Amino acid sequence: MTRRVHFARHGQTIWHAENRYAGASDVPLTLRGREQAGLLAHWADSASLAMVASSDLRRALDTAAEVADVAGLPHQTHSGLREVNFGRAEGHTRGEMQELFPEALQAFLEAPATSPLPAGEHGAAAARRFLSAVHEIVKAVPSDGDVLIVAHTTIIRLALCQVMGLPLNEYRRRFPYVGNVALTTVELPEVATSEEWAARGGLIRFNTLVE
Repeated sequence: MTRRVHFARHGQTIWHAENRYAGASDVPLTLRGREQAGLLAHWADSASLAMVASSDLRRALDTAAEVADVAGLPHQTHSGLREVNFGRAEGHTRGEMQELFPEALQAFLEAPATSPLPAGEHGAAAARRFLSAVHEIVKAVPSDGDVLIVAHTTIIRLALCQVMGLPLNEYRRRFPYVGNVALTTVELPEVATSEEWAARGGLIRFNTLVE
């Protein structure tokens, strides 16, 4: 038996225009981001969903709240669904990081999961806590409905690598971009622990924009 889980990135935030790393920083949606949440809600209203869950960071929480309100679904937040913490890189652009810590940035670009940015979260640890949260949520939902998880770009890509058996350091190359409110759908086995999901997930779609 398998469970179908949909992952969606939150709507646009105020840091998107300058491509600043948000990570664990709690930045709000823009007006466009709220409009995008409405598009995701429109999709969810006709999908076979039993639950919407989200990170407790505002950009994900507010996106998911719109979905839950329009689709009439229960909404759960979980801190384990947060984005990777980028440490000292939070709030900075790539150019600013090049000035602040060029060697660490280069190491991160070459091996982003095993060479975190200064004071940042290790990719494997982030993937474990995210999938543990997903597992906890899915196990509490009746098996006759899918689950929508509203989260963040890097953590979604790390989780995909984990459940598909791909090296975590490959997440930027294998899955280079996740659009705002784009859908990624996987099928996961109904097993006892989230660790048993490793290399056993099936990818149904990736980065599909809702209309």
